[in-house]
Amino acid sequence: MRRIASGDRYRWQDDAACRGADTELFFTPGYESVAKAICAQCPVRAECLDYAVSRPEKYGMWGGLDEQELAAERKRRQRQATSRKEVAA
Repeated sequence: MRRIASGDRYRWQDDAACRGADTELFFTPGYESVAKAICAQCPVRAECLDYAVSRPEKYGMWGGLDEQELAAERKRRQRQATSRKEVAA
């Protein structure tokens, strides 16, 4: 497995559609549709979502998902990982 240098780990953020945008758009109620529209055009949306799912991000729009959707995605991935472990055993 290739190790990623810590500086490269977040390099995807350089290409994010939200780079330079007002962070309030992604963390303030009422702007969800604007944030989702930006995320929908983002070339690194999947990387952003993976980042948020792998961390305890509870607030904001990440990878095009709001807080409730992100929590549901975390649970879905946890169930999927558990199922894979059971099949492998």
